[in-house]
Amino acid sequence: MRHVLIYVLFLAGCSQEPSHLGNPLFLPVSGLNTAISNAAYNQRRGRVELIVKSDFDAIKNDIRAGGGPTLTAAMDAAGIPEGDRPARILQLQSDMGLYAANPGALVVALMVYAN
Repeated sequence: MRHVLIYVLFLAGCSQEPSHLGNPLFLPVSGLNTAISNAAYNQRRGRVELIVKSDFDAIKNDIRAGGGPTLTAAMDAAGIPEGDRPARILQLQSDMGLYAANPGALVVALMVYAN
């Protein structure tokens, strides 16, 4: 049984077909890359969440006004490209009903808009 499992894993690693798992020999490396990416994302999201939740009224006022220092700080922390910001502000304004009482939803939206 052990030899069969080794043989199957070997053949799976040599397949020319696309696979969502990739080559099993690279799984430790891809797992490490995923962990690093997740840590960076979580750190960035934490900065955005801190800005949004600590100045929620100010950021809502900035959205309504079409921009402002708190919204700029949140967009900087999220990594939203400056060229995308006018369109994103319009989107935030049109969805303001979703964010009026839900800072978590605003954090998610800002993170989705980021690169």
